[in-house]
Amino acid sequence: MKNKNTKVQGIKSLIVLTVLCISMSSFSQEKIWTLQECVSHALEYNISVKQTELDASLAEEDITTAKANFLPTVSGSASHSYNFGSSIGNSGTRVSLDRLFNSFGLNTGITIFNGFKNINLYEQAKLGLETSQLQLAILKDNISLNVVNAYLNILLNKEALKIAVDQVNISQKSLDQIQGLVDAGVRAKADLFDAQSQLAADNERLVNAQNSVDLSLLTLSQLLQVSNKNFNIENIEIDLTNAVLLYNNTNEILSYALVNRPEIKNAELNLKNAELNIAIAKSSYYPTLTFGAGMSTSYQHVQGQKDIIPIFDSNTGTIIELRDNGFGKQIDNQLGYNFGFNLSIPIFSGFRNNASLNKTKINKEQLNLSLEQEKQTLTTNVEQAFADAKASLKQYEASETSKIAQEESFRNAQEKYNLGVSTSFELEQVRNRLINAQSSFLNAKYNFVFKTKVLDFYMGKSLVE
Repeated sequence: MKNKNTKVQGIKSLIVLTVLCISMSSFSQEKIWTLQECVSHALEYNISVKQTELDASLAEEDITTAKANFLPTVSGSASHSYNFGSSIGNSGTRVSLDRLFNSFGLNTGITIFNGFKNINLYEQAKLGLETSQLQLAILKDNISLNVVNAYLNILLNKEALKIAVDQVNISQKSLDQIQGLVDAGVRAKADLFDAQSQLAADNERLVNAQNSVDLSLLTLSQLLQVSNKNFNIENIEIDLTNAVLLYNNTNEILSYALVNRPEIKNAELNLKNAELNIAIAKSSYYPTLTFGAGMSTSYQHVQGQKDIIPIFDSNTGTIIELRDNGFGKQIDNQLGYNFGFNLSIPIFSGFRNNASLNKTKINKEQLNLSLEQEKQTLTTNVEQAFADAKASLKQYEASETSKIAQEESFRNAQEKYNLGVSTSFELEQVRNRLINAQSSFLNAKYNFVFKTKVLDFYMGKSLVE
């Protein structure tokens, strides 16, 4: 009966390992994503990135609009109307005076001076484009950091999966060995039960490890907005033989970050924009000078009559000729031109201009505080990141020492067990400590890698190298 149980347990382990191998095999047949490809794809297809890029395009159109303020405006006009009615003629009879009337005009105008408002609006539009580009850079940095973190998490889970597979293999071999010893009467049946229990626990750990790999792959695929079906990444060998921090303190990092980080630049641009708002508000106190010019003409026709005009004798006052006065003639004869300057001087606005100017000044003070807050936040983040990196290095070194010690302890325990000096329970206690040490080592390893990537992030270095 126990023989049968052992075989069943062995078959279960074989099934788990076979499924694992098939899964990995199917992955290998699909595209393997590199870290660079993951970051590039996320930055190219992320919806938020596309939306922010469109914001930058809108900002470019704002610049075009601001430039247009320096150009003259030109407009044309045309009208067509009918007048209906009648009047009493010289003969005392009612005469119909239904008329058709057309007019045409062409006008142009340009602002010569408006308190430098147009100049400041143009500068403000350029700042808007820079702000949009900086916001895009901030978004791309955050997405890149998230992708790198998700990628490293997959590598961590894959290494944990390898350890779980190795532990299942060890447990299976141990079970097979104990089964032979029990059959030979050398070992007690209780040892067989312990071995079966340990194999079951390792199989459960293997399933959990595989689930962690699958979930971490799903997380990254969702960040990339691609299908998670057969999604897999390139394995990267991370060598931390000489693990050290590249920085002795935060001085170098802060010196760079406080000048070059887009968050700080964005806050500085907001402050410049506030200064332009003050200048624009002050322009309301200045006079506005504009120049305008135009031309116009018209055509009039009385319904039922010909377009003619009488020519009178200057001496007798009698009509001596009826000349054609059609559409073209009237348009030419009634063509007129005009041009002139207009000066508007603000005298009293109900204190609206004062209130507007005061609001822009208050807004500048708020943005000045926002800049200081951004600097403080960045300083705090850099100091925290450096402290985390130092702590992760110490944790890595300690966990590496612990792992090496537990590996040696397990080898000694295995030898004692093989010689019959110790029990299977004692062996499994040592092995569980080894598994925990290996798990702690892996977590510390990838935690240190990510924390150093965060420092590189603040130094403007590539996250994919």
